[in-house]
Amino acid sequence: MAYFVYILRCGDGSLYTGSTNDVERRLKAHRSGQGAKYTRSRLPVELVYREELADRSAALRREAAIKRLSRPEKLTLVKAWTPE
Repeated sequence: MAYFVYILRCGDGSLYTGSTNDVERRLKAHRSGQGAKYTRSRLPVELVYREELADRSAALRREAAIKRLSRPEKLTLVKAWTPE
């Protein structure tokens, strides 16, 4: 089963990074206020980056690596991403 790492741009301009096996379901949860505590008070949210990985373990490692990036580095990832 594929897993994904994703970045959301929150209503206040901040970036939130997470991982899931169903990006659309998770995005709906964030948008309805049922997602992460961080995003609940920063609505609306917009998907600005998604990366597919082989399994949950790889997705969690990549999520941790992205979270260690500086904001400019994260914005470079976002800028380079082209949604399908």
